Amino acid sequence: MKKSKFTESQIIKALKENEAGRSVEEISRDLGINKGTFYNWRKKYGGMEVSHLKRLKELEAENQKLKRMYADVSLDLQMAKDVLSKKW
Repeated sequence: MKKSKFTESQIIKALKENEAGRSVEEISRDLGINKGTFYNWRKKYGGMEVSHLKRLKELEAENQKLKRMYADVSLDLQMAKDVLSKKW
């Protein structure tokens, strides 16, 4: 997936400008984006504050770490079960 050239805080700032009354066409023209891109941003980031976004990123990183830990433990358990199930 292509990485956006705009940071999340810039996106949220643009959404706040729209909520304040500035039109989507003006914001899109100033940022050099398509109106569809703006509406996608609003669908994804609508109602968020910068602090919420930081917390979301932290939670996603923690979730990824926990998933990796679970996969490692699960693999270790499966190997132990395989070793114990063999008849000596």
